[in-house]
Amino acid sequence: MARQYNILATTERINEDRAGSELWMLLRAAGDETPKVERMGIWGILVAKTSLDPAEAVAKVREEFIKKPDGIQALFRVIPIQRLVPTTLEEISKAATELGAVIPADESYRITVEKRRTKLGSHEIIDAVADKFTQRVNLDNPDWFILIETAGKQTGVSVVRPANMLNVQKERVRLAAEAKKRAALDDKPA
Repeated sequence: MARQYNILATTERINEDRAGSELWMLLRAAGDETPKVERMGIWGILVAKTSLDPAEAVAKVREEFIKKPDGIQALFRVIPIQRLVPTTLEEISKAATELGAVIPADESYRITVEKRRTKLGSHEIIDAVADKFTQRVNLDNPDWFILIETAGKQTGVSVVRPANMLNVQKERVRLAAEAKKRAALDDKPA
């Protein structure tokens, strides 16, 4: 039977236990009293089942990280999973199309694919999904992300705003740049 989860997280392959503890604590802080976190069976990948809406849960984890960046040491990325489907082009495309109905016609999107244990090609997946959308593509600063996380026979699909996912390294760089900019403004003579 397929594993049920609605959050996927990445870490260094020797840090799964520490990252799992961090994720569990962050989900508790987000308001889930009984999150379940476990290893997926693929090095560096954890999955979690939360009773919260996964996109909102990850947004709260991201807010917590922004408040206390040193609170996350082992996690790399935390991704909401809105739908789990069999790893076929048809099922992935169908789920992305259904979830993507929230993207307004005048907003942009980007498709991000993370492949694990599948023979499907990234471009194959992207082409099958992009074919269903008429909105404009923006690879640098999209309004929406269509996230496709393959893991063998099962694929997680989500359509979320940038605030509903967390890439710890990118967020650290962004926070450092903002701090540097603030410091430069504070040093300017009046």
